[in-house]
This record gives sequence, structure tokens and C-alpha cells, in this order.
Amino acid sequence: MGNRITDLYGIQYPIIQAGMVWASGWRLASAVSNAGGLGIIGAGSMYPEVLREHIEKCKLATNKPFGVNVPMLYPDLEKLMEIIVQLDVKIVFTSAGNPKTWTTYLKDRGIIVVHVVSSVKFALKAEEAGVDAIVAEGFEAGGHNGRDETTTLTLIPAVKEKISIPLIAAGGIATGRSMLAVMVLGADGVQVGSRFVASNEASSHPLFKQKVVEAGEGATQLTLKELAPVRLIKNKFYSDIQKAYAGCATIEELKSLLGRARAKKGMFEGDMEEGELEIGQVAAIIHEIKPAAQIVMDMMEEFTIAKAEVKHL
Repeated sequence: MGNRITDLYGIQYPIIQAGMVWASGWRLASAVSNAGGLGIIGAGSMYPEVLREHIEKCKLATNKPFGVNVPMLYPDLEKLMEIIVQLDVKIVFTSAGNPKTWTTYLKDRGIIVVHVVSSVKFALKAEEAGVDAIVAEGFEAGGHNGRDETTTLTLIPAVKEKISIPLIAAGGIATGRSMLAVMVLGADGVQVGSRFVASNEASSHPLFKQKVVEAGEGATQLTLKELAPVRLIKNKFYSDIQKAYAGCATIEELKSLLGRARAKKGMFEGDMEEGELEIGQVAAIIHEIKPAAQIVMDMMEEFTIAKAEVKHL
């Protein structure tokens, strides 16, 4: 299946695995790339030398294209970028910051740059900054999210209307049918996060993966807008946040409650009560942990069937 996204990255299918903290190490990235999608190493939870190790291992595990996701609020950002350039990574996804800061630097070194946005306004800024493609992520998505609460169904056609570069849809996509839906709306490809969390190769804790497949409708909520909006599975930590809000907590009190390494405690170390459990609304239709390659194949098979069905409408 060839289009602007598969041509840009040199991949078989327009399926990109999201770069997620504590879930997307070299095992997941290489498995997705070997299956024909684009695997992404999530650098947001990695020290610079840990990122170096993951890139080196990913290169040994696949000869297919893969990328690195870099949240631009990362404190050692310069060190991460140096390692990416040193190890000749060809694709970088940036997020949570100003795309102007690093796009020219990366593109001057032959790197394909993609920026993640949650609004038309930021999509236009990213295109102006010179990125090669945009990920537009709807409010349904897990993890850190846009403040405007624009859903994928609205966001994708709104962004498509205003930009000319390739568009990747994210937020609420876990099946071939949802992939077809956003591509009908104007996307050239999809970025999939939550579905790959519930994969064998994801580096997240088995208890977290199980929590994802057990999550039903309404199990997640976007919160902590005053700090950085984040969609979480409701647990004791989430309840503590709600109690803090009910008590009119200050921003400093919310920061104190969040503390340090709360996401690591939940998603990586497996504390299902006190940890921060980031996942998308689409967890409600994820019912099984399975190999990443199987996820890619299942999505493409369902996409093909759904596309044929639509032609008969």
C-alpha cells in the first residue's frame, strides 16, 4: 500500500507506532518496523546513554526504517539530539514544544522531521517551521494531550484543510476500521499508541498491560490541565487528584501530589494504585495482549476488508 507516508519513510504500511514513555523501547520499535510499519523509540523516559543503547540494539534487530520520538521539554535535549545524529537515525518525531527549535538542525543533517500537534494553529506553525509531516492527535489519545479537547473526528479534516504536507492521524485508532475512517477524513497514515502498549514487546509492566485490556468505556479521564494535560486510567492516584481539586488545591500542591517518577512507578514498575497510568480512550476496545507484528497484520487485514465494504455502500 503506497502513499505519501509510506513513500516518505520507505515503509510498507502507513502505520506508525507512537513513541510512548516506558512502553516503546527497541524491542517494540524493531518488531513494528520488521512487520512493515514504522517503529518509534520513545526517548522521553530515557537517559541519553539509555537512548544510545536502544538505538544500537534496534539497528541490530531490524534493517528497516525506524525513528525516535523526542519530547522537547526533556531536560537533556541537546544530548539526545547529539546521540540521534551520531548514530545516524533518519527519522525524528518531536512533540511538546516549539518545532522551530530543532527542525532546521535535524533537516540540515538529512533527518526526516515530524511534529506532533493537537490543533490547527500548531499544525500551521509546524509546517512553517519546515517539518516533513505532522501528527495531529485528538483528545481521545492517552498520555499528555492538548488543552482544547478537540476530538480526532474534528481535528483531522480541520488540519487537512489548512496544510499541504503529509498528515498522520492519532488518537483513538486501534483497528483497521478506525484507520480507514481517519484516512477518509484526509489522513495519509496513522499513529497508534494504546494498541501497541498491549503488545508482547512493549516495555511497560505486565500489570499495566493487563489493566489496559481490562479497561472499559469511561475508564480514563483527562486531568492535571494546570500542569500538563494527561489522560489516565482511574485508580487511587487519580482519586487523590480529584480530592485535591475538590479541596481547591494550588498548582504547587498538585505538583507535590504528582511528585517525581509517578509515571515510571505505574507504567514501568507496575504500581497500579499509586502510579500514573497513561492510556487512551480506545483501551475500551482493546481486549488482548498480542505480538506487535500481529497487531500490524490485523489492522491491515481489517483495513482492506473495510475498504472493500465501503465501495459497496
